[in-house]
Amino acid sequence: MYFYGFDNTYILILIAMGISMIAQRWVSSTFNKYSEWQTSKGITGKQAAEVILKAHNIHDVTVEHTSGNLTDHYDPTNKVLRLSDATYNRTSVSAVAVAAHECGHALQDADNYGFMRLRAGLVPIVNFTSRLSMPLILIGLILGFTGLVNLGIIAFSAVLVFQLVTLPVEFNASNRAMEILNGTILTQEEVAPAQKVLRAAAFTYVAAALGTALQILRFVLLSRRRNN
Repeated sequence: MYFYGFDNTYILILIAMGISMIAQRWVSSTFNKYSEWQTSKGITGKQAAEVILKAHNIHDVTVEHTSGNLTDHYDPTNKVLRLSDATYNRTSVSAVAVAAHECGHALQDADNYGFMRLRAGLVPIVNFTSRLSMPLILIGLILGFTGLVNLGIIAFSAVLVFQLVTLPVEFNASNRAMEILNGTILTQEEVAPAQKVLRAAAFTYVAAALGTALQILRFVLLSRRRNN
């Protein structure tokens, strides 16, 4: 497992980093590309969100601006849809696509979407286990306590479960967004670029789950090596 002092399980970390970099590069380049494509109707991300929410009789969600780039998110606790600098007042295909995606989460909330509820229920569990996992794994590896390492791996696996549950939430929000945008807010010519933006954004969640899975695999290999 070692080559001149090099732990070859680091290869898994490098692979995870590579996947993450590809995902970030893809979403950034795709978003920037279609940020140059202005919608024919000249509608901003904020206006698109308000139109979508009103059309679906959602009147308790407010649309706000938040600083940063691609920091868009829906806050189900406070019923607030926050759009970033690149989305809020921009009239690009990218801006409208992202705004519609966040509206998709608001629609999920209104529909009591199962995976969204499950993800919300996992948040406190994951927050606790993620803080606990690394100390358990490190102490277990240092002291040679395999049981402690395995307990840490199980705790860290909760992160992967959370990320896997997040995937259908994000995919469903994008599907809802495309159904809304197709032929209404966007023209037929603008639909395909919007779909590319959302597909690239979705891959970041896939990449995150793959990265966590590879990290868990590394911990398992380290535990077995220590046990041997």
